[in-house]
Formats: sequence, structure tokens, C-alpha cells
Amino acid sequence: MKVNFYDTADDTLLKFAVIISKHNNKWIFCKHRKRDTLEIPGGHRETGESIDETARRELYEETGAVRFELTPVCIYSVISDDGEETFGMFYFANITEFERELHSEIEKIYLLDDLPDKWTYPLIQPKLIDEAVQRGIC
Repeated sequence: MKVNFYDTADDTLLKFAVIISKHNNKWIFCKHRKRDTLEIPGGHRETGESIDETARRELYEETGAVRFELTPVCIYSVISDDGEETFGMFYFANITEFERELHSEIEKIYLLDDLPDKWTYPLIQPKLIDEAVQRGIC
């Protein structure tokens, strides 16, 4: 598996949005109900949705964020072992307010000073954060 970063790509290629997030300078990670690992909020684009709408919807669904600033970082792709390349938009969000309850498959959110040890996607997620840090986004 390989992760690539791009400044531009055709919008029709963007199938998902991933949003690294912070609240009061703490990293925000999600724990899915069916997993014991932590992940960055994000998900697949729905038909007729702009990629920015996808990011806003997924951030709300997975973290309960109701007030936030969303900043595009870049486009990224993942090339699977069979050579298929899928593209997504990568964002950073500074969240200032959350709803009291989550209304999705996410069991809990964690606010962390440090990055987690147990990632849901360990070959992808740390690379996204490294890229955002290198670009001076967070």
C-alpha cells in the first residue's frame, strides 16, 4: 500500500474526505463501535454531495462537531496492493463546539495530547498527519 499527495486532481476522482482535527490543541480521534483502534474522522462521498459537504457531514457525524473551521490540506491517494488508486480530500478542522451526543457508528471520541498507538489504518493515518505537519497546517 502506498500513499501519495497532490495539490490538485479532478473533482470526480475524490471519493472520500478525511479530517484531522483538534480541539483546544488536543488531537481528536474516533473509536468505532466495532473496533478497538482509533481513527481520524472521515468517510465516503455521497451522490450529489460536494467534497466539502462530505467533510462537514462526516466531521459532524463522527465527532459531533457543530462549530469548526475547516481547512483543505491537499488531495491524497491510496494505491492498494493490486495497483488500484483511490483519491480523497484531506482537511484539517479546528473544532470549538461539540454536540452532547454522537449519532453514528462512532462509540466515543478521544481528545489526546499525543498521537495514538493503535491506529485503525496504521499504513495511512500517520502519513496524513505527517503531511499536514510538514505543510504547517497543524
